[in-house]
Amino acid sequence: MPSKERNAGEERVDRCVTGVEGLDNILNGGIPRGNTVVITGAVGTGKTSLCLEFLVHGALLAENSLYISVTESTSKLLKNIIPYDFFDEKLVKEGHLTFIDIPVMYDRLGLDKPEFDYEEIHILIDAIVHLTTELKIKRLVVDSITSVSYRLKSEEIIREFVLKLGSILSGMGCTTLLVSEIAPSQERSSTYGVEEAIADGIIVMGNLERRGDLLRTLQVVKMRGTMHSRAKYVLDLTTTASSSYPS
Repeated sequence: MPSKERNAGEERVDRCVTGVEGLDNILNGGIPRGNTVVITGAVGTGKTSLCLEFLVHGALLAENSLYISVTESTSKLLKNIIPYDFFDEKLVKEGHLTFIDIPVMYDRLGLDKPEFDYEEIHILIDAIVHLTTELKIKRLVVDSITSVSYRLKSEEIIREFVLKLGSILSGMGCTTLLVSEIAPSQERSSTYGVEEAIADGIIVMGNLERRGDLLRTLQVVKMRGTMHSRAKYVLDLTTTASSSYPS
């Protein structure tokens, strides 16, 4: 495609600005709105911090944002995010930023089984979609999709969950980040290898040792709907805002 036509196409894409300096530049302005993106990496690589910054930035733009926590309580998350300068507690009070603990959802929905089948998964999907509709959510994070998948019986059910949830939310104009946990030595981008195959985007977080220091890194492996660099960048997470630069 000629460069002028390609650039014009990039400009027409409706983008969800992440608020992470550098990542938005890599993506030519942000994540294409409605995409389902897997944020993957080992423990301590900054996945949750990046997702929280994505949601807070959206809330500051009056885009209602929802964080579904699977492993960590809302009270603990709020304690961790309060020191960040870009966070304002009024965002929660005004309803622009909402936190939901998924164990509470499980309890309310009667999902007390150690393993979910297709029926339970559709109940969970319907509940998330209902919340998204009711709260007029435009940005959503599930942290983590790996923990949800522990309850699913097979790769087929994982595929059904991610594909159907992502498809419905995309149709509603909601941009979704799914946090995936992997071991440092793991070659694929998700525990089961299913999530990465059907997601619109994959952002890999990692660690890089340099001169005795452990630096966080970020790499956009895939992102449908936009041109982007596939280079690995160093991610600078601070209490003011995050930025990235080539490693």
